[in-house]
Amino acid sequence: MTATAERRAFYLEPAHMTSLPADFAEDLPRDVAGVFALVQGLMMHQFWTQTYGETLTDAGPAQAHARSTAQMLDLARGLDPAPLGVARPPARRVIGVCRHFSVLASALLRRQGVPARARCGFGLYFDGTPVDHWVVEYWDAAASGWRLGDAQLDAVQLHALKPSFDPLDVPRDQFLVGGEAWRRCRAGEADPMSFGIMDMHGLWFVAGNLVRDIAALNNMEMLPWDVWGVMSQPGEEPGAAAVAQLDAAAAISLAPDARFDELRALYADEGWRVPARVMNAVTQQVDVV
Repeated sequence: MTATAERRAFYLEPAHMTSLPADFAEDLPRDVAGVFALVQGLMMHQFWTQTYGETLTDAGPAQAHARSTAQMLDLARGLDPAPLGVARPPARRVIGVCRHFSVLASALLRRQGVPARARCGFGLYFDGTPVDHWVVEYWDAAASGWRLGDAQLDAVQLHALKPSFDPLDVPRDQFLVGGEAWRRCRAGEADPMSFGIMDMHGLWFVAGNLVRDIAALNNMEMLPWDVWGVMSQPGEEPGAAAVAQLDAAAAISLAPDARFDELRALYADEGWRVPARVMNAVTQQVDVV
């Protein structure tokens, strides 16, 4: 096995967030489009409920704190015991955010023998600004390369957003991984205050998504509001020492296969590795990972 094949194999192995239940025996689509459609039939984004004619219930936000694929599937089966390939009506879908669509799709693609990894960064196809977002990066064997795919964009959202691209092949200038967003901000090519979501914007936010992306590249896909290690606290801009560290990390994350050994070594560092407990910035509580 070549070094490149070994690195792709790393993104075939189930990990902490992407392991399926031991008794999982569902028939799954063999193609990426089919897997994305299955995920869309199980989940509804927390911020899109009204577009589907639904009202977010009190139980919805709690579902969006599910971490693992196994937890997501338990929630889906609790809402509707039908086979996973049967699309649920919106009222019986699990509430999540972009990260949940991406992690679940990655897990199911791996099950089907397709190397896949969730990527944390910023989408430019929502309101024209770089919005906090996650997608799937999957291996296209026919093209011998990685593609970005947005598992969240179903027919309803495509109709609303009207992106100029196929959601199975998101252009790299339409989704910026955390390291690229950091690089552009540091190079003066982009305004850090344009990156974020809701009332949260700035270089600290870009830094957080860079750290989350590096964790995801190491098969640890965290919630978008988890805070740990080298991350700044919400609203706290990183200092000079942290900025230098983030510069180096961003460069590694932009070449995750060519610099795979460095990527793994970086994550071995205590400040970058996800600890057993992290601060949940939404609930303001310490969560067990």
